[in-house]
Amino acid sequence: MSGTEVSGGVETITIGGARPGSHLRVERADGTPIATLVVDEVGNAHLAFVPPAHRTLASTDDLAAAIAEGHTLEPGRYRVFDTTAQAPLGDVDVLGVDDHPDPALHNQALGEGFGYLRVRDGVLLSVMVRFPNEDLYGPPPWPTVIEYSGYSPSNPDEPQPGTLLANLLGFATVGVNMRGTGCSGGVFDVFSPAQAADGYDVVETVARQPWVAHGRPGMVGLSYPGISQLYVAATRPPHLAAITPLSVIDDLWRQQWPGGVYNSGFTRAWLAMRDAETQAGGQSWDQARIDAGDEIARQNQRIRSQNFDFERFGRAIERFRPSLEARRVAHYVDRIEVPVYLTGAWQDEQTGSRFALMLERFHNSAHTRFTVFNGHHPDGYSPMVINRWFEFLSFHVARRVPRVPDLIRMFAPAQFASVFGFETELEADRFTHHGEDFDAALGEYLSEPRVRILFENGAGHEVAGATAHRYETTAPSFPPPGTEPHRWWLAPGARLAEEPSGDESADAYLDDLEAGELAYSSELLSDLNRFTFPVVPINWTRFDDEHRVAYQSAPLEEPLVIAGSGHVDLWLRPGTEDTAVQATLTEVRPDGTEVRVQSGWHRPVHRVEDPAHSDDLRVDYTFTPEDLSPLHPGEWLRFRLPLYPVTHVFRPGSALRLALSTPGRDHPFWCFEAPVVQGARHAVGTGGCHPSALVLPVWPVDIDHPDDHPEAGSLRGQPARDALGINNTPA
Repeated sequence: MSGTEVSGGVETITIGGARPGSHLRVERADGTPIATLVVDEVGNAHLAFVPPAHRTLASTDDLAAAIAEGHTLEPGRYRVFDTTAQAPLGDVDVLGVDDHPDPALHNQALGEGFGYLRVRDGVLLSVMVRFPNEDLYGPPPWPTVIEYSGYSPSNPDEPQPGTLLANLLGFATVGVNMRGTGCSGGVFDVFSPAQAADGYDVVETVARQPWVAHGRPGMVGLSYPGISQLYVAATRPPHLAAITPLSVIDDLWRQQWPGGVYNSGFTRAWLAMRDAETQAGGQSWDQARIDAGDEIARQNQRIRSQNFDFERFGRAIERFRPSLEARRVAHYVDRIEVPVYLTGAWQDEQTGSRFALMLERFHNSAHTRFTVFNGHHPDGYSPMVINRWFEFLSFHVARRVPRVPDLIRMFAPAQFASVFGFETELEADRFTHHGEDFDAALGEYLSEPRVRILFENGAGHEVAGATAHRYETTAPSFPPPGTEPHRWWLAPGARLAEEPSGDESADAYLDDLEAGELAYSSELLSDLNRFTFPVVPINWTRFDDEHRVAYQSAPLEEPLVIAGSGHVDLWLRPGTEDTAVQATLTEVRPDGTEVRVQSGWHRPVHRVEDPAHSDDLRVDYTFTPEDLSPLHPGEWLRFRLPLYPVTHVFRPGSALRLALSTPGRDHPFWCFEAPVVQGARHAVGTGGCHPSALVLPVWPVDIDHPDDHPEAGSLRGQPARDALGINNTPA
């Protein structure tokens, strides 16, 4: 058909200029049909997900089924045939992530300001280049970093946080919008192979610019632009210097379905926002550029009619499938060869703490530096850790001894006050005693332990809740060597005991139909910046006695340090064929204050553990349709309910408390569409033949810490309340 364009991308085929409503059959080179596409009202069609058997993808429901049941489009040669006009549209080659383009593609010139960069399938990505202050940092070349995401990194008027900080500290920055976002062309597909391949092309193109020091840029970003770094680094761009992913996830599906339960809170809202912002002109600044005459931006928006509705599609993918493994970030981190600086908070209200399950998998990275702490999602850019970020970039990207200019130090306290709500100085430079001897400074830096663990963030400054920790320790890896599982047995009398009870006993709780909707800071979903400030509004609602069971240890006689993943070895007698269980670990202090430590969730219709991601402490499940088993009401079953990774010091006099319930109430942003039934009653075994146990990663190490407990409510991410008594209902 005249005017129709068929192009092959990385695991995609995109068609434009076709007759609206026409049917386009996509066939393998041998003539086997795989899918028929229906051209939309503006003449576009796009294939990325292939149904298990040939079918016509005529509706959103058809596409949702293809995503949920099928697989991604495999690299190779395909044919496209217009069955409406009975005319062939030609052959097309679909690329794989490792099908690298001719290096000549990367010889594009980029200058200061806004522009576009072409990737291997011809799509143009919008780019914003910012140079550092020459009066402060001298002429080019400059060390350079890239911020790459589906937010607004190429918005000329509002630099993203990583870009802003790096630019102030002497780095040239390149903000790049992913395909299908901002002013970029192409179809948006969250964490797709095409996005990773685009990142490879971006890095290699930026590396060839004459103003890039050493010809090796790094990458920066927190959350979305942090996660994207992991995918890009796994493609192994030859000229990538290092990455600094902050506040990341390990797998989008498990983020959307924690424990197999739909996350109807933050993850649903985040995907819905991506869907809204990736519509034509959906970020306002891109529409402003179009209105001002940016013809490339206008042309790039034409394909937006094919952007996916990811919130709807994600809800449809209720079971994990092998095709989703290609988008599982944890699957790729052992491919990363460049140095990695990664930080994360155990109580991250947006992304959670499963990132820590990846820390032992960076086997091939030249150098890793991990910093972990209690706290909130944005704390990776806080004054508590920002100088260590700068150190890493100085050593691995700038290749110079880290030294913050006096002018930046002068203005830093005021800037911190505006963003984080309190004034504080930048951490002192740690390597200037080496003068300009870079090799000596780098040698000292590389000799430091790879893992830095910060404790009691929020209680280390006179402003309660400010991003400052009280004490810290280090480890060569995470989980720390020597960490061992320790069991506390659920026992009659609401006890966590050192030995199992020999008497057959059980406690029961009823489904709480309201719990799933009750996150304790959900009103802030529209104001995420509040989590940078010391005080965050909290409404930590309680379960009624009939809707939970809880167990508490005797007061500790010695300090107890936990570090890593734990679980509940749970005997459950369900009252329904499907249910989900939440476990919440808290600390009950001698003054009667209860402090949240960590939670976990699981839907025990998924009972096949994934042996590649499970051990005596860590637990993960396959979540596949093949491994799904309905529950048998009234029959006991045993499974391990994972607790998310955490580090915490329990002082003498404190007690551990474990609560089991319907999912909900105990998280700031995550809500849950759990299977609940009015009056459904579930029993928890506490002895005899059904002895449940809390299993925690105990680290037998003596950490130097203050004797006194931090002020109640000061710990970031760890709300506090009065510890009420436990009134379990015997089964």
